[in-house]
Amino acid sequence: MRIAISATGREPSSDVDTRFGRAAWFLIHHTDHRSWQAIENQSNLEAPHGAGVEAAKLVSDHGVGAVITGSCGLKAFQVLAAGKIRVYRGDGRSVAAAVKAFEEGRLPEIREGSGQ
Repeated sequence: MRIAISATGREPSSDVDTRFGRAAWFLIHHTDHRSWQAIENQSNLEAPHGAGVEAAKLVSDHGVGAVITGSCGLKAFQVLAAGKIRVYRGDGRSVAAAVKAFEEGRLPEIREGSGQ
């Protein structure tokens, strides 16, 4: 499985970014072979609107099955849900710690987008 984590930096030691659509980076963790891929989200950082939807398309294009973030707007959540991508809250920790918590089943699932 591939997991996309909204991140403040490009390393697993970076913090989980609380903002899905305007996260500086997405780190894709490949659980099968324990590898990481960093994807810059620069084009969405300064977008006047639609950042969440574009970010959802970006991670969807990388074949992820789950997203770990702080919050996810309604439209972005709908795009992810349409792609059968589940969303989990993992803010307040490093990306690596969030992935570990996910693998241990300790992250709460976000079941609806916020009104952002």
